[in-house]
Amino acid sequence: MKKLPGLVALALLAACSSAPDFTPKPKGYNRIDLPPHRYQVLPGNHPYSFEYSKEAVIKRDSSYMAQPHWLNVYYPKLHANVQITYMDVQRDRRLYNKMMEDARKLTGKHEIKATAIDERILKTPSGMRASVFELQGEVPSQFQFYTTDSTHHFLRGALYFKTATANDSLAPVIEYVKTDMVRMLNTLKYK
Repeated sequence: MKKLPGLVALALLAACSSAPDFTPKPKGYNRIDLPPHRYQVLPGNHPYSFEYSKEAVIKRDSSYMAQPHWLNVYYPKLHANVQITYMDVQRDRRLYNKMMEDARKLTGKHEIKATAIDERILKTPSGMRASVFELQGEVPSQFQFYTTDSTHHFLRGALYFKTATANDSLAPVIEYVKTDMVRMLNTLKYK
């Protein structure tokens, strides 16, 4: 019985001790170490060639609607994927117009979640023009492009991530892969 008042006094003393003030920590993001940009030429017998990152691997598109020269430029460490679709428009004006319309529709599907879609025309060193789209907001594809010679070749690229992470957290990775995609465009050659 004599121990009980001592325990109560000890419990009261512990409850009355002053704890340090709690201050919330600022919001933080994971550190993302990005490798230097290094490039290599696309292997294989495709009707086009370009340089792509040495951090990426080329995978054949395995979707049910994939055409023979559709590729995925996959970044395993970044969980990023650049889908490349290609079509030989065979001097067919209707097919060419359909490809242009499809490219714009695919970009337009992101309008629901996009806070902005900026389009610009990029002129490559080889004299080709490419339409480049930068999408802002919580969209599944933050950067897309298409380019064509308007007679034979139509090539489209779109960046996707296999993650649900918010795009503001992915900003450094998005910028890194966008640099690589612009390199693809600047080194693109049709055969």
